[in-house]
Amino acid sequence: MRYKQKRRIKLIIILAIMAFAAFLYFQHGINLGLDLQGGAHIVLQAQPTEEREINDTVMSGIQSVIERRVNQLGLSEPLIQREGSDRIIVELPAVDSPNEAINTIGRTAMLTFRNSAGEVLMTGEAVKDARADHDQYGRPVIAFTLNDEGSEKFANITRQYIGEKIGIYLDDERLTNPTVQAVIEERGQITGYDSIQAAEEDAILIREGALPVPVEVIETRTVGPTLGSISIQKSIRAGLIGLLLVAIYMVFYYRFPGVLAAVILAIYGLILMGTMAGLQATLTLPGIAGLILSIGMAVDANIIIFERIKDELKSGKTLRAAIDSGFRRAYTTIIDANVTTIMTALILAYFTSGTVRGFAVTLGIGIIVSMFTAFFVTRNVIDIFAGSKLLRENKSFGVRKG
Repeated sequence: MRYKQKRRIKLIIILAIMAFAAFLYFQHGINLGLDLQGGAHIVLQAQPTEEREINDTVMSGIQSVIERRVNQLGLSEPLIQREGSDRIIVELPAVDSPNEAINTIGRTAMLTFRNSAGEVLMTGEAVKDARADHDQYGRPVIAFTLNDEGSEKFANITRQYIGEKIGIYLDDERLTNPTVQAVIEERGQITGYDSIQAAEEDAILIREGALPVPVEVIETRTVGPTLGSISIQKSIRAGLIGLLLVAIYMVFYYRFPGVLAAVILAIYGLILMGTMAGLQATLTLPGIAGLILSIGMAVDANIIIFERIKDELKSGKTLRAAIDSGFRRAYTTIIDANVTTIMTALILAYFTSGTVRGFAVTLGIGIIVSMFTAFFVTRNVIDIFAGSKLLRENKSFGVRKG
């Protein structure tokens, strides 16, 4: 009775893990990379100025501002990362027109208030908030709010320039050139917009701050969603064909344990998809290659286990003793093989970017899940069926007794 209870508990645990993985997958889904769902790939290069050289602090500032601007666009799963010492890669999934995005993320966006002689009276660093709005006549404007220091400074400026014009510029483009009619302190408006959308675009730039230095677009590439769909279909087809061939070989060579191995591979696939969904990992085309490679590692782990069990059976041990000893002998080999691959994946993930990093991350996740599947799922599934006649046949695990 105790043995049957243990088997039941093990089966419940495995089913619970599968159910949780399925929940994560259907709840979060898999994020597709730019090469699979289409979008824009933009490479920006920082340009030094007389006041500022390009260094790590400046690049971190650029990345931070661009991230805030992209988040304000409401795009799903954007990727913003540094490349080299002076470049920023921006990947925007599901964006058909990269030029519109470039106008928002690539502008320096330095807001200045200038007098009629062109002298800068105050910069946008004093702006605490800026939102697109409508004035009392229904015209689109930007309503801005100044911080305490900026309110005091702007009050002094407008007091000094009553009856004169103060131009408001974004970079070197004049947005409006109103005449100061009264002292303005905390709040003000920027007029001259034809649409609320245009006002919102500039409001994002003002609100999220200026870039520390100008940036230049050195590469723009658009990936169509059709190409990504074709890639997914071909990758799935290749993976299914590979899994089918592996399953046929495992069943032919190991008989019933081979059937169990095929089932365990399906469980591995479910746990892997659930893990990637739970971690919100992004799947790219090279990442699919990493997944398929990790499936090969999972198959390899099962083969190592079965071969160790087969060796123990040939030496005359009982099935249960052979399973215990076979798993103990297989653990060291599996750990050695997988840990070295995980180390390689970590190095690639840390020192590379883009598609290579996607391959490394996916491969690393796949190998870790394959080790868990081998050490926990495979062991418990074999234990559950250890009392079955199907495992006690002479030809089980490929053993041929004379």
